[in-house]
Amino acid sequence: MLNGVWGTKIGMTQVFSEKNTVVPVTVIDLNDWIVTQVKTKERDGYEALQISCLRKRFAGKPFEAQWLKKKNNYFRFSKEVALQEAGQYEIGQRFNAAAVLEVGKTVDVFGITKGRGFQGVVKRHGFRGGSASHGPRFGRWPGSMGFMRSQGRVIKNKKLPGQMGCDQRAMKRLEVIRIESEAQIALIKGSVPGGAGSLVFMQKA
Repeated sequence: MLNGVWGTKIGMTQVFSEKNTVVPVTVIDLNDWIVTQVKTKERDGYEALQISCLRKRFAGKPFEAQWLKKKNNYFRFSKEVALQEAGQYEIGQRFNAAAVLEVGKTVDVFGITKGRGFQGVVKRHGFRGGSASHGPRFGRWPGSMGFMRSQGRVIKNKKLPGQMGCDQRAMKRLEVIRIESEAQIALIKGSVPGGAGSLVFMQKA
């Protein structure tokens, strides 16, 4: 039995619940995932499925065996999911990811955050910065950090300017609000790491 599925983040919107309250949700696209390899315990030592997401220009077209020779030309992503009943699937079969999720259940969502480039301490760590009036020139500097050590050495894990974003993050126990089986779209409560079009993994909590 599958414990998680891969999807593509579309963006955020809002829906109304049964109590007429507005619920912010993230729309996850589960379309165009195809089984490209079936791994068995006899041949590979474990059972798993390799599933790949078709590029937009090939979406909706019937599967062709030549796609497997040059996967990068036809597929955006290729991922592997552990599955004990992997022998039930065939290469080229459409993967029904929406059938794995259940409305009302919770999932852990993993994704890569948006890249912000090299940022200072104000944006990266939320520092207040210096006063903007009465003559100080402190501005957005990080300030002193040697705290009178003999050699002025900066200790490790100090909050400093640096690369921000592009980190793997997880949002725990997000509720599955709605699943559109025909459109292969899932609505997850709250925000999910990453920008529109990024790859996310949803695992049963």
